[in-house]
Amino acid sequence: MLCDVYRSSKKADTYLYLLHGDEFTEVPDVLREQFGRAEKVLTLNLAGREQLARLTVEKLQEHLHNDGYYLQLPPKREELQFNVNK
Repeated sequence: MLCDVYRSSKKADTYLYLLHGDEFTEVPDVLREQFGRAEKVLTLNLAGREQLARLTVEKLQEHLHNDGYYLQLPPKREELQFNVNK
């Protein structure tokens, strides 16, 4: 299975995954507006892969099959906590 990955022009570190060759018709209008211009970054061959950086290939395929897309948001920034006991 091939999957196209697009980068958002409006949101840093935000990516949209679609089945290879699919158009943005499956993506809700509100998401397309917030996503901005989509720049194709790469095409992934999911065959033989089990894991991507932030989710399993099985979960990605589930999203693509059920929703028609997968939206990857940036990871939450962890607050730095300092222990200032002297």
